[in-house]
Amino acid sequence: MRVEHLMTKDVCTCRPSTSLNEAAQMLWEADCGLVPVVDEDGSGRVVGVLTDRDVCMAAYTQGRSLCELRVDHAMAHEVVSCAPTDDLETAAGQMREARVRRLAVVDDARQLLGVLSLSDVARHAATQGGITALAEVGRTLAAITQPRSPSAG
Repeated sequence: MRVEHLMTKDVCTCRPSTSLNEAAQMLWEADCGLVPVVDEDGSGRVVGVLTDRDVCMAAYTQGRSLCELRVDHAMAHEVVSCAPTDDLETAAGQMREARVRRLAVVDDARQLLGVLSLSDVARHAATQGGITALAEVGRTLAAITQPRSPSAG
């Protein structure tokens, strides 16, 4: 199965200059844990990702309200992504290696096409993938949730 068959295509996005308050509202209303950050020029090129945890930690560590902070103060600038034509095993491997639950799905120009989450992969495995696919999901979740060593930062 390829990523394009399971990814969420209708994805909320924000820009680096968006307030964290607006981004938090997007996360809440879309009931999602990640908002891709696209460049300011409107081309749709992914320049970062923002998670619900990023929002919380930015407010906590900077001691400011969400209205005072911008997305670029909290977003991850390193975007872990995959292509829509990648198979699910490849995508799950990228999640394991980067220890993330979600991947931006982008084209060759880094334009956002969608998001693939571990939940998408798990639902597919549970309904159509069989034991091998479920084991892949389990391995991926175990790798993502493995405690980081103190020196890993």
